[in-house]
Amino acid sequence: MLSKFDIKAVVIGGSAGSLQVLNTIFSQLPDKTRLPIFVAVHRLKHVYTGMPESLNVKSKLHIVEPHDKQAIAPGKIYLAPANYHMAIERSGLFSMSSDEMVLGSRPSIDITLGSCAEYYKKNLLGILLTGANKDGADGMRKIHLNGGHTVVQDPKTCMIDTMPKAALAATTIDQTLSIEEIINLLKTIL
Repeated sequence: MLSKFDIKAVVIGGSAGSLQVLNTIFSQLPDKTRLPIFVAVHRLKHVYTGMPESLNVKSKLHIVEPHDKQAIAPGKIYLAPANYHMAIERSGLFSMSSDEMVLGSRPSIDITLGSCAEYYKKNLLGILLTGANKDGADGMRKIHLNGGHTVVQDPKTCMIDTMPKAALAATTIDQTLSIEEIINLLKTIL
């Protein structure tokens, strides 16, 4: 059973349809948490504003776009900036890069999930939401291989189910949950 004391961070990935899901999730989370939450979602690469502002409207937790070499603080939601890969360095600082796209995307969900898996190991909860490509499947595999807990949105509840189905095919997924069940899980560990 997943214990709130085992988890030191949460990472969430998503694509098509995930903005609405994230709004639903964030609107129901408590206003304080001991954990950082990292979010990588596919965004339009030339639109640099709007998404954090939109998510902050309903979220009680503060959503920010981190900058390169920024330190991680608990209690915040860190959203990968448009057109940048967001990773966690071994030092515990953010690393932003404009390296090549991965599976046609920058930010890459795989890069964010994979770096979080390497940094937090067994103390990470990884969640993959609705999406239209396979980005995130390899990141979920890395979370599993490092001993973290893996969750995908139930494909039956997805706007587009390609992303969670790709993860289910690529690795062991600990739980397949509806949006409401994901919210309840997060409430128990935050």
